[in-house]
Amino acid sequence: MSEYEGNVAEDAAHPSRRVVLALGAAAASTVVTIRPALAQTAGSVLTCEIPVPAPQEAGSYIAADGSLVAPGTPGSFPPAPRNLTGEEVKVMLRGGPSPMGIDTESAQAYANYIRRLQAGMSGFTCYASLQMPR
Repeated sequence: MSEYEGNVAEDAAHPSRRVVLALGAAAASTVVTIRPALAQTAGSVLTCEIPVPAPQEAGSYIAADGSLVAPGTPGSFPPAPRNLTGEEVKVMLRGGPSPMGIDTESAQAYANYIRRLQAGMSGFTCYASLQMPR
């Protein structure tokens, strides 16, 4: 191996001071850029909305287990009077006070419905973002 080849391998293993400083500057600007975005995301999670039930299921009632049933089914609850915000859902899922003066049993059924949400359903993205650790 020639002396030149040895230096190239050594240079690749030990980046120059200039390269290290450039990488550090890039990393610092990335942190400054991402932090405001995360703060904005945290705020929007609390204002996102979850319809109970989804618009395509309007008119369905919610059973205690969170499944959708026909109106008038014994032990079922009428749909929520309006979409629930992320903040209301977060409190409700933790067993806190029910939003909009909803009775405890209805709130529990709504919470069970929300826990059953899957990808592609209205409100799933909001629910999923509430589950992410902050």
